[in-house]
Amino acid sequence: MRRSPRSIPVVVLVAVALGAAACVPPKPPAPTTTTTTSPAGPPPGAGTGDQNGSLGSCPVFPDDNAWNTDISTTAVHTNSTNYINQILADGGDFLHADFGGGGAYGIPYITVPGTEPKVPVTFVDWADESDPGPYPIPLGAPVEDGGDRHVLAVDRGACKLYEMYNAWPRSNRWDASNGAAWDLRSNARRPDTWTSADAAGLPIFAGLVRYDEVAAGHINHALRVTFAVTQSGFIYPATHEASSSTNPNRPPMGLRLRLKASFDISGYTGQARVILEALKKYGLINADNGSNWFITGAADARWDDDDLNQLKGVPGSAFEVVDTGPIHTG
Repeated sequence: MRRSPRSIPVVVLVAVALGAAACVPPKPPAPTTTTTTSPAGPPPGAGTGDQNGSLGSCPVFPDDNAWNTDISTTAVHTNSTNYINQILADGGDFLHADFGGGGAYGIPYITVPGTEPKVPVTFVDWADESDPGPYPIPLGAPVEDGGDRHVLAVDRGACKLYEMYNAWPRSNRWDASNGAAWDLRSNARRPDTWTSADAAGLPIFAGLVRYDEVAAGHINHALRVTFAVTQSGFIYPATHEASSSTNPNRPPMGLRLRLKASFDISGYTGQARVILEALKKYGLINADNGSNWFITGAADARWDDDDLNQLKGVPGSAFEVVDTGPIHTG
């Protein structure tokens, strides 16, 4: 397993970020407190995977939310073939699980009770597109290993999701490039052209492959994916573009893809099989610039790398793009 070279909202290869993504954020100084990295086991306070990936009494967005919508019979996009061919031409031909490695890879998350004290947050890059703090995220919360340094927390009392990008714990606060708070009982989007802790302005947690869901034998939501070069534009529920490319065949943020019904998954087993079944029913949502076909999962020591590596045998040509709405531009 290896890490994908992505960072929100930096664009890789030929794409150049627009708006809030106009430049690479400066690297903050080293943290003054010790950072907790990927957990050795399941994320602290993690719930079990229920309908639509709910956590206890909290849904992970309503049943009719885009992330939770069954797209197995949604019409194929008229530009599907061109999208897929362009993605393949821009590099990377097969699926890749961007998580595993004994918990070293993937994005960690925690859940906290409604009584969790709130901690001040200073947004150092895109404060004008961030939901103001304080956030109920303890300074010892796990931080994603690597350049993106995402921090994710679910408040189980209020059923709210808090996410930060490029987050650094200080002695009495968090510093982060930007952040977003989400009501897990609502379908409300970010304002148009706003980013989030993800380039596309989407919630990261909603698209994670979580171990507890896979162990239960079903994932009931779409999964987050990255592509190397994207188009200037976004499809709802995405709200932010991260490219200046006007090539109509490149994937805009929010593009929805589905593993073809004709693709035979009978020979796949275990964790990979559960993921592939979800890709036929719920598909992938383009959420960031990064390595082609990299699917994002939660950091968890219980992943079986040998099992997940079966995904490397699934070609991008086995996917099709479905039509979920028009492309918007900022």
